[in-house]
Amino acid sequence: MNTDMKILVVADYDSVKSLLQEALAHYGHVQFTTSREVKKEIDRIAPDVVLIVKPEDGSGVELVQYIQGELAEGIVIFLTEKQDFNLLRDIIRAGAIEFILMPDELALLTDRLDKIAELSQLQQRKKGTASQGKAFVRGRGKVYSFYSGKGGSGRTQLATGFAQALKLESTARVLLIDLNLQYGGVETFFSLDTSRTLADLVPVMNEMNENHIRNVSQRETHSKLEVLTSPRDAETAENMSEEFVSRLIRSSRRSYDFVIIDLPTHMNELTYTALEESDFIYYVMNPDTPSVQNYRLVEELFRRLRIDTEGRLEVVVNQVGRDNELTVSDLKGLIQNPIATQISRDHRGVQAAVNQGLPLQREANEKKLTPVAKEIRKWVLAKLS
Repeated sequence: MNTDMKILVVADYDSVKSLLQEALAHYGHVQFTTSREVKKEIDRIAPDVVLIVKPEDGSGVELVQYIQGELAEGIVIFLTEKQDFNLLRDIIRAGAIEFILMPDELALLTDRLDKIAELSQLQQRKKGTASQGKAFVRGRGKVYSFYSGKGGSGRTQLATGFAQALKLESTARVLLIDLNLQYGGVETFFSLDTSRTLADLVPVMNEMNENHIRNVSQRETHSKLEVLTSPRDAETAENMSEEFVSRLIRSSRRSYDFVIIDLPTHMNELTYTALEESDFIYYVMNPDTPSVQNYRLVEELFRRLRIDTEGRLEVVVNQVGRDNELTVSDLKGLIQNPIATQISRDHRGVQAAVNQGLPLQREANEKKLTPVAKEIRKWVLAKLS
């Protein structure tokens, strides 16, 4: 454990202070302040980690934003006694890496702090030492969801290719989750066995942690990318709740640098929950009129459901070719959201890989890649830079 890690606890209630003093007793540098005094103390203490207990005046979101602005490298964890999905969403978007319920999840808090300390030690050891790929040492994993309102867009292919390249081209810990619960799809691109699926995590939903996820996830042979496959069963899908999806994503976020989610085209409570939990949404579409019409319907649906896409949704144009009905330039004039990248149509290269059950990329810096694999790799490297 990194005994030099400084922890600042922002709490207004004496009962909560006592509870946290006991839970944090084995950490060397722990100081306490109140939500009213924290602005005076933050510069003096310069903590590595700030634990904010929900303030009595309801200023939690503003406080997280303030601390994030003052501590560029600081890590913020928010604690509360009641489950509140809307507050969770706002707190995470404000920059907190975690949302902990007290007292039920205090064990998760200490586990999280231990992991942050471990990563901090790793960062110190690597400081000044050249290493291959990009090292990830901050606490909060990023969640990227791949979504499309139209089937056949190539969403699953891009989600799997993106996750694979991300794993190969960095030192990041990456988890790919297939939330196409009825039919799956990810297993086809990686030739994975489906005897273990994310449905096996339902019984441990309330205490889910990294060990549970790793015991159920499967490793892609070449990159060792971890994958939670779909149960591919309608009845099983019906028995899964939005609370399970929320807890799955939150638990994954604690243990991985990147969580990539392949979502189904239909909108239901589970899809909605995953979209709300995501840091970023990639909307996959093809360059044709039906795709544009469908995209506009999805935009309207997002508005009705109050899914905020400002700054967190980009379009990926897939299957681009010379004989497309629309060009990427045409699409820029028809849609408002920015276009993240465009991927060429390469039926021969993609189909050959699928038929063999092989990923599009199998090695870091692989030289002989298909056009699609090259473009996905370029996209990922730009994301990592």
